Amino acid sequence: MTEPLRFIRDIPVKPGIEPEPTTRRCAEPGCPEPGEFRAPLSKTCLDQYRWLCLEHVREFNRTWDFFKGMTPKEVERYIRDNAIGHRPTWSMGLRSASARAHAAAMRFSAGFQDPFQTMGSGSRSQAPHPEPHKPYRSRLQLEALEALDLEQEATLNEVKARYKELVKRYHPDANGGDRSSEDRLKKVIRAYRMLRASNLA
Repeated sequence: MTEPLRFIRDIPVKPGIEPEPTTRRCAEPGCPEPGEFRAPLSKTCLDQYRWLCLEHVREFNRTWDFFKGMTPKEVERYIRDNAIGHRPTWSMGLRSASARAHAAAMRFSAGFQDPFQTMGSGSRSQAPHPEPHKPYRSRLQLEALEALDLEQEATLNEVKARYKELVKRYHPDANGGDRSSEDRLKKVIRAYRMLRASNLA
């Protein structure tokens, strides 16, 4: 046991290189305490953290509200969807049965040859074209896209363009000071912020 320790102790270190500190500083500006407790950056970046001291992490915990800005209906839907990891669901048996039938039809048509053209012109039947791939979207992303009147395949550039269009349309300044569309404007802004924070591709 003593030999590896002696070997590590004898490793030469270039002069002028200081060892890295063993403790982190608290992420709060001006706080000299060590940052020993991690806190998420935001509710959209739960896997990214900043390190805080005990006092500041207690303050963070007192003010943290994951559901801030969400309606009771949105909170209820989020909790319900959280049980399945916010993945889309479908009735049991329907998707698998249709997928198996489609795969069987593809295998049949791909291997079917008609040398005497009894099934029509051409020596090989045409395989049906598969549906274009749709990008995966969470339930919250789909609702935000719906609020902006966009399809599931919309890109971030399309989201930005629609956001600018709707803000100009619903802003009170564009309606002679009429604030009747203010709720719709807030919904558009909230949907855009959510999509931008989720790095919609």
